[in-house]
Amino acid sequence: MRTHNLDSAVDSAVGAGAPLVIAGVTGPDATGYLHAAGDGAAPDTVIALYSATKAFTATAALQCVEDGLIDLDVPAKEYLPTIGELQVLTDLGDDGAVRTRPPVRDITPRMLLLHTSGLAYDMFDRRYAILARERMRHPSATPLRDSITTPLLHDPGERWTYGTSMDWMGLLIAEVRGKRLEDVFAERIYAPCGMRSTSFDVSPAMRERLATVYRRQRDGSIVPTKVSPPDVPELDMGGQGLFSTVPDLLALLRVWLGDGMGAHGRVLQAATVAWAVQGAPGVEVTPLPSAIPALTREADFFPGARKSWAYSFLRNDDDVPGGRRAGSLTWAGLANVFYWIDRSSGIAAVWATQLLPFFDPVAEQGVAAFEHAVYEGLGR
Repeated sequence: MRTHNLDSAVDSAVGAGAPLVIAGVTGPDATGYLHAAGDGAAPDTVIALYSATKAFTATAALQCVEDGLIDLDVPAKEYLPTIGELQVLTDLGDDGAVRTRPPVRDITPRMLLLHTSGLAYDMFDRRYAILARERMRHPSATPLRDSITTPLLHDPGERWTYGTSMDWMGLLIAEVRGKRLEDVFAERIYAPCGMRSTSFDVSPAMRERLATVYRRQRDGSIVPTKVSPPDVPELDMGGQGLFSTVPDLLALLRVWLGDGMGAHGRVLQAATVAWAVQGAPGVEVTPLPSAIPALTREADFFPGARKSWAYSFLRNDDDVPGGRRAGSLTWAGLANVFYWIDRSSGIAAVWATQLLPFFDPVAEQGVAAFEHAVYEGLGR
């Protein structure tokens, strides 16, 4: 692999305005490339994963399926009664007044993994954004739990809607395992993968290496945010709550790149991986509109290309010209943390910064340039 071209792609993104970039490429057995540039960035810099957390939660959910603790097609309320209380939104006033009705069917664990539950995110839906503003006007002692206790936008199973499904899956996993989600991950993912700096908690050692999250202002300038995560969160948010490093994230991607093995033990059965990487029939992935511009621009992954949803990743159903092969898995995190798993080519990669809003042009262009350099180095 031509590391000079990879270094140049990473450094160019920083030169174009990204506050920092940490990028890495791994094969089935070990990381083959790792480079950091920008604001104090180092290979072991701790970053907020945001929705890249979902890969961990999906892995833990499938472990529960293997252990017979979760049946994907029974009502999720059989494991977690509170999810059965969610109603379908029928009307929402500008003042946040809500009208709902009971759903025509129950949410299942499969729907949570596939994002067909009807749960959404406020940044991608105007109605949810209104509800979020109302919550901010009436703060409570449990803001994270409040943020996921929201009405469904449609009946469960009706269509793909990206949202808080994996946060609920995290609660479900904790319930059936009888322990905190952090402890489940520590035992069943961090340890067998050899991860040293991944947690929902921010220890003093991790905080010393924690990257600042930056925000692009309306005038185009980029400034640091003043948000500091707590040492221990109110709730382990399985859809968005982890802090980690690029090497640790690459260690999880190797589980999915191969046959489910981590560096220090099996994480998933090979048959589970082979099944889970297939796209679910009939699940159409649609563009993500922007309802809160400070958090996200409109996000359309691979416009015009065929794509589906696997358990629980976006799946490329076509080759990307000059890039990943059909069948590759991918997703991202809000602060522009991107990864992909190309099982056909035998590589997985991470390109990460800490910049809002999501799909900022410097990140969108930076990860594309990095991917092109990766495959150019492979002789593609």
